[in-house]
Amino acid sequence: QVQLVESGGGLVPAGGSLTLSCTISGRTSYPYTSAWFRQTSGEEREFVAAIWRGRTTIYADSVKGRFTISRDNDKNTVYLQMNSLKPDDTAVYYCAGDTTLILSSVRNARNYDYWGQGTQVTVSS
Repeated sequence: QVQLVESGGGLVPAGGSLTLSCTISGRTSYPYTSAWFRQTSGEEREFVAAIWRGRTTIYADSVKGRFTISRDNDKNTVYLQMNSLKPDDTAVYYCAGDTTLILSSVRNARNYDYWGQGTQVTVSS
């Protein structure tokens, strides 16, 4: 079983920056695909960014150019660097992982087997 634990959320003013971390542990410590999703109350979980098979990065159009996903294999940790934050970025951010996804499937939250508990990001206007 894989465990994912997020950290780094908080309150930040519009235009500010924040870095989220997701530490991966358990029987499979290195999912091929690591991703970040976000969710606001009453809405479905929204794709933010992913690293597929350790090398290919994919971003939602809404965050492209502002967010960067990366992974430190030695620390089994995935990061989401968020710059130029906007109030619309306010959400609970979730880390996700899976070992079987093909590239065309990474944007769909239903395809992921492993999830963290979420961390709140609030951007004030």
